[in-house]
Amino acid sequence: MSIVSLLDCTLRDGGYLNDWEFGHDNIVNIFERLVSAELDIIEIGFINESREYDANRTIFPDAVSVNRTYAGLLKGQSMIVGMIDYGTCSIEQMIPAAESFMDGIRVIFKKEKKEGAIAFCRQIKELGYQVFAQAVSITSYNDEELMDLIRLVNDLEPYAFSLVDTYGLLHKNQLMHYFEFANRHMKAEIGLGYHSHNNFQLAYANCIEVMELPHIERRVIIDGTLYGMGKSAGNAPLELLAMYMNDNLGKHYHCSQILEAIDVTMMEIYKQIPWGYSFKFFLSASKDCHPNYVTYLMDKKKLSVKSINEILDKLDDSKKLFYDVEYVERLYVEYQKCECDDVKDRRNLRGWLQGKDVLLLAPGKNVVEQSDKINSYLEAKNEEEVVKIAINFVPADIPIDAVFISNAKRYVPLSTRLSQSSGRLTTLATSNVTRASGTFDYVFNYSALLDEEALIVDNPMIMFLKLLKEAEAAHVALAGFDGYVKAAAPNYVNPNMDYSFSREKAQEINNDVISSLERLGELGFEMEYITDTLYR
Repeated sequence: MSIVSLLDCTLRDGGYLNDWEFGHDNIVNIFERLVSAELDIIEIGFINESREYDANRTIFPDAVSVNRTYAGLLKGQSMIVGMIDYGTCSIEQMIPAAESFMDGIRVIFKKEKKEGAIAFCRQIKELGYQVFAQAVSITSYNDEELMDLIRLVNDLEPYAFSLVDTYGLLHKNQLMHYFEFANRHMKAEIGLGYHSHNNFQLAYANCIEVMELPHIERRVIIDGTLYGMGKSAGNAPLELLAMYMNDNLGKHYHCSQILEAIDVTMMEIYKQIPWGYSFKFFLSASKDCHPNYVTYLMDKKKLSVKSINEILDKLDDSKKLFYDVEYVERLYVEYQKCECDDVKDRRNLRGWLQGKDVLLLAPGKNVVEQSDKINSYLEAKNEEEVVKIAINFVPADIPIDAVFISNAKRYVPLSTRLSQSSGRLTTLATSNVTRASGTFDYVFNYSALLDEEALIVDNPMIMFLKLLKEAEAAHVALAGFDGYVKAAAPNYVNPNMDYSFSREKAQEINNDVISSLERLGELGFEMEYITDTLYR
């Protein structure tokens, strides 16, 4: 029967959410509560030589800095460990274990760096530390690659070797395969660890499966965090693991101390920076890919979940777990490039709009807040003679003649309304948008309207201005094209339309639109903004 140990990594893995800034008082409180709970192993943070020392953070430039934060605190019976992401800390930043507050060092490494990482582990071991070799993204290994790593581990003879399910991809059968394989081929004196993430809501259940294996006769180490705090969907909750081990494995952890740490410290952090199972992390785990791919595509606010799934299916296996923003942008653009023959529709658009006054309406807040300016413009122009076209929305209080749709996600809530208004609203769409029923009145080739030099290549304003230029409109007025602001209030009439990145990169996006307008060159028509805008 295995000897199961419980390791807490809140102060390290939890730090991904708050840049390791727990605050000194909270660091001490969490640490002392975990010691009082009699945890077997407590991980106290990262060692990364690129970071400066900050008493409020649990990421340290060197081993001496760890002593500065924790010196004088009692360890109790717990083993104290730190973590190094191989390549972020040279051996010169370490001190002998006899002079350190830490008893052990966990070294995490990617598959392609395993030889160098194991050599580094050997140097750490020579300083007197208990060494843990942590293979991140264990699902990226096939059996042959894992066997090669285990040979290196056996030669090193670390305190433990851990299977790290970085993106929470493992189901029971996969986990058992990796665990049994490692157990079968590893030296008996080396501990075997498991670090889970909760993308599939399986972190706790998987830990139980590992703890209950009847034939494992080695040291087993299970990782958890207070209230499951950790990157992506979070980790296995320490309080649940401790409770289960007390009830079923004869352990005697003081759960009241763990609960006090959660109540006093963790709940306040959770209010500010929530973590845990979410749709985004489920989606990334279901496609065996880095969650940043899903975040990037969802932040576009232009794709249905079906479309996101189809793009994720195109990820090359070698790219799935190693996020590449330029790569996913190329996949996105290629996916959107649904080619069509739009010669007839372009000719018909010209026949309709040539020599006309056109009012373009966007869903910026000013389309509502400055509606008086829009009404004044229409009265001065004779409303009946102005063609009113809304972009990716239908305004509540302004009768329009047509709607231009370039955003598949924004089309979804509009589809019913457009179906009910059949015959009254002309529908214009780009070829990447599929109508729920029937056909659009005009369909234009999506790829031909892109500005490949822009930050946002498919800005709908630029796309439609290109069409108006070709159609030879006489005059174009724009309302609701506000631009992006950093204020806390949403940029759009419907807050659900807001881009999560817009307030961080507001000015960059505004400048990008201005540059796109400059690239359009001579439009051939007069253009004016009738509501306030940041695009000039």
